Amino acid sequence: AGGRAWKSSATRCSRCANTRVTELVVFGAGGQVGRALCEAGAGAVTGYDREAVDITDADSVRRAIAGATVVNAAAYTDVDGAESDSDAAFAINRDGAANVARACAEASARLIHISTDYVFDGKAKRPYREDDPTGPLGVYGKSKLAGEQTVAELCRHAVILRTAWVYDSSGRNFLRTMLRLAQTRDSLSVVDDQHGSPTWARDIADAIVAIAKEGATRPGVFHYCGSGSTTWYGFARAIFAHRGPALRPIPSSDYPTPAPRPANSVLDCSHIADAYGIAAPPWRDSLARCLDEMG
Repeated sequence: AGGRAWKSSATRCSRCANTRVTELVVFGAGGQVGRALCEAGAGAVTGYDREAVDITDADSVRRAIAGATVVNAAAYTDVDGAESDSDAAFAINRDGAANVARACAEASARLIHISTDYVFDGKAKRPYREDDPTGPLGVYGKSKLAGEQTVAELCRHAVILRTAWVYDSSGRNFLRTMLRLAQTRDSLSVVDDQHGSPTWARDIADAIVAIAKEGATRPGVFHYCGSGSTTWYGFARAIFAHRGPALRPIPSSDYPTPAPRPANSVLDCSHIADAYGIAAPPWRDSLARCLDEMG
């Protein structure tokens, strides 16, 4: 009660022009990926924010599923906050995911579940593949890995989509933080020894729609993120390529946080290209498009 449901019936994304997909039901429609799906999803998209459908409430989840392809983009994403509030992180990222997976299995509905690069420890010297050993460093990553495991156990036909460094023109993310800080500061210090791939929420939404259009017929774990890699400092330099504050690269040790971050969370995305024919745009191109839209 009091929550918000989004309904889109005619919007088409760049990957799926002139096509329609099975109705998508999106949990977590108030987040970056959820909002992007509601805006860019081809065919009928019904999105529920947390107040409309709380995935920790199994009955609420069951009532929302009606033979559609379900996207679980709902998550506890406060990486540092999870260190002191592990109960909330696991309640949403593991137990809530279990409710969605169980309901999908009971209704024979397809499920696309969103996960994270933080399931890895960051020690690899190459991009991570789907079958590499996991080893999350903090509570957030551990809760998301637990969610993956319960989804795979309860809904064997689920697609688990790991992504990384998500940003959009709205919401809480690195891009908006940098732009906000630049309004009041002449210089910024940014970590330069953590490597990853910035990923626009719009691109993730397009990838999900493409998977749904194929009926999510190839289950399992897949990686999807912006093509190429950089550091947070490199990401910031790209944001302020033409004008902005002075940037100073610093090591992670100079910017301590409650939750440790993986030094390398670059993902190998060749599996999703082979299975679904999906290739992400270069991260710099997507960033430029997002900034252009923001004006």
